[in-house]
Amino acid sequence: MTKQTVVVALGGNALLRRGEPLEASIQRQNIATAATTIAAIAQQYNVVLVHGNGPQVGLLALQGLEYKQVMPYPLDVLGSETQGMIGYILMQELKNLLPQQEVSCMLTQMLVDPQDPAFSDPTKPIGPVYQEAEARELAEKFQWTVTADGQYFRRVVPSPRDI
Repeated sequence: MTKQTVVVALGGNALLRRGEPLEASIQRQNIATAATTIAAIAQQYNVVLVHGNGPQVGLLALQGLEYKQVMPYPLDVLGSETQGMIGYILMQELKNLLPQQEVSCMLTQMLVDPQDPAFSDPTKPIGPVYQEAEARELAEKFQWTVTADGQYFRRVVPSPRDI
């Protein structure tokens, strides 16, 4: 009998929780926790796993601002970098739990309308959380848009719809 397929979606904040340091070891620990549940699901179903990447893209963007010899990479490239990084760690953790099962990773690319209204109204939080004063200072320094995110503030970027 063929297994049914289910889609499991992990938000970027499930991989790096709000307020946690944006460190690889913490992300791996969170992914290992999620992988335990996903592996249990994979015993009965084929699993397609999708994930967010807001904190991770924000971290790479911050790192890019520090190296002044080149222009910072655009967000679409940073998004693909984080897809690869997160996919790599997810594959490792799932393969540790399911050594006999096939596990693969795929990068995606979306086509968006350059006239999408999201470009003039950024709403997608990326990167770490900040206290309001620091967020406002960074917004002025880097021409970011920041907004309240719970009791903290975060940088927000456009999140256009795919076409």
